[in-house]
Amino acid sequence: MKTLNSLLSKAQWLESEDIRPYVFVRPENKIAHPGTRHKLDWFIHSPIYKDPLDIPEVNFADRIYSLEERAFGPSNMAMPRWVFYDCAVMPGFVAGFAARPSALKKEVRELLDPVKYPASGSPILNSSRAHSFVAKFLDDLDWVPLSLFIIIPTMHRGEWVAHNLCSVNSLVAKEHQFYGLGFLSKAFGLWYANVEQCSGMTQWGSPALKLHSHFGHLEVVGAYAPVHSHAKTITYRAQVNTTCWEQFFSREMDLAFLENFGPSGMQIDPKDEQSMIDLQKRIENDEGPFYLSAMEIAAKKLDESLTIYKPKGN
Repeated sequence: MKTLNSLLSKAQWLESEDIRPYVFVRPENKIAHPGTRHKLDWFIHSPIYKDPLDIPEVNFADRIYSLEERAFGPSNMAMPRWVFYDCAVMPGFVAGFAARPSALKKEVRELLDPVKYPASGSPILNSSRAHSFVAKFLDDLDWVPLSLFIIIPTMHRGEWVAHNLCSVNSLVAKEHQFYGLGFLSKAFGLWYANVEQCSGMTQWGSPALKLHSHFGHLEVVGAYAPVHSHAKTITYRAQVNTTCWEQFFSREMDLAFLENFGPSGMQIDPKDEQSMIDLQKRIENDEGPFYLSAMEIAAKKLDESLTIYKPKGN
């Protein structure tokens, strides 16, 4: 059996035979040679594959929906079912970690229970013909998702969009959380799909920025997004770099960032919409590229201003 990388010593759950990475993907979208671009020994167990087009897998999907809507519902950003199907699992896939229900603590089982937390709007619950496929109890499932990371390929070769990420950690008390689950879910998806460049969106001042900034040096390609339902959104991209992943856990300084980037003289204040618009205008005027420092984001409070960096000599 493979042994756990010492960097992940606090994530002992990765060693369990009862917790495995999963890939929720239609057969045509499976990666031909998964995990061959980024040399990494973090993921001990082979993934579980589930096909979103198979009717019985609606139970697995509904557990994903239930997690997602409780994580993003309070911010009015829960994902409609048709968006998940049309825009996520048809062109891309969902990755994360799943557990055997019998192996979970009572507190976690309760939060994943399909009776107590059914997925809103699940059409199969009201179907007289398909109702027999519905899992009535948590233990009717072979595996239950603990996290989800949706990633979608783009027309730009090698670039994927990180659409959504959340985990059960946002719902349970700290003593019942799975260390690093959200970060490791995104890391697994990027590793599995051999992603070269990852783009994504999150909101200024969001705790998610502390996580997303550690997958590669984060370029700000959009500082303000009125086309989005939340205009105070950062659109980012990063060349995937597993050295940055290691620094998320080791907390070591990113010397490569310090060597190659310096302050631009601009800052983003998450409380000041004008600062976002000002940076966006500079991006549109081709004055960039502009970057954020993962070290600075990790060290600061969510509402503190962030330095905008540029490549040295640019």
